[in-house]
Amino acid sequence: MEILVCIKQVPDAAENEIEVMSNGTDIKRDDLVYSVNEWDNYAVEEALLIRDKVGGKVTVLTVGDKECEEVLRREMAMGADEGILITDDAFQDIDGKGIATILKSEFERIKYDLILTGAQADDGAGQVGGMLAAMLDVPYASLVNKIDIIDDKKIKVGREIAGGNQEMNEMALPCVLSIQTGINEPRYVGIRGIRKVASMEIPEHSASDLGVDVAALTPRVKRLDYFVPSLGEGAQMLTGSTEEIIDRLVELLKANGGLK
Repeated sequence: MEILVCIKQVPDAAENEIEVMSNGTDIKRDDLVYSVNEWDNYAVEEALLIRDKVGGKVTVLTVGDKECEEVLRREMAMGADEGILITDDAFQDIDGKGIATILKSEFERIKYDLILTGAQADDGAGQVGGMLAAMLDVPYASLVNKIDIIDDKKIKVGREIAGGNQEMNEMALPCVLSIQTGINEPRYVGIRGIRKVASMEIPEHSASDLGVDVAALTPRVKRLDYFVPSLGEGAQMLTGSTEEIIDRLVELLKANGGLK
C-alpha cells in the first residue's frame, strides 16, 4: 500500500514561550524551537503500522522552507521510507486552500492508495485534509481514531463524533483521512535512526516543477489579529483545617448560588 502523510513544522509549545508581536499580525518567531505537528506524528505512526501489517511504502511530505527538511528527516528516522520537501518563495503566506492546492498538484504526479494528515495543525483550522480530498475527488473522513484494512480496495474507519460516540464507516480507496491524537502511541525516535537518515536525499519540488499556478495561491483568508486573552480573576485559596475549609467552601457556594 502506498501511503502519503502530510506533515507540518510548527513552533514547539513545550520549548517556547509564545509572544505576540506588538502589531498583532503574528507571533514573535525569532529563535523559536520548531518540531513536527503533534497530530501529524500520530498520522505517521498509523501509516507505519499499516505498512508493517500489509506491506508497501510510507512517504512524508511537507510544504515549507528549507528548514522544514528537519521534520521530514525526523519522521524518516521514525520509519518513513521517503520524504519530499515542497518549497518555493511563492508558497509564503498562503492559507489552507493554497496548501491543499499545492499538495493536489504533487499528489497528481505520484501513485497513492491512502493519504493521511493530522486532524489540525498550529492554526487550529483543520481544513487542509477536507479541501485536499475535495480537489482530488476522493472520499474523506475527519477525526479518525481507528483504521482497519479490509483489502486493497476498502478500509474500515472509526471516527470520533459528538457526545463521545464512535462512528464506523467503510470507505473505498484511495481516500484522505485526518488522524486524531490517541489513535496509537507514536514510537520513540533514537539517535541511531537519526544518523541513518542524515545523509538520505530528500527531493525538493518547486512551483514550476509541479505546474502550480501561483496566482491561484492568493490567500482568501486574511488574519486580522493575534492577541493573548485577558486573564480572569485568580483562584481563591482556602486555608485552615479540613473542617474549616469545608465550612468555608459551603459558605462560598451558597453565597454564589451554587447551593441553596
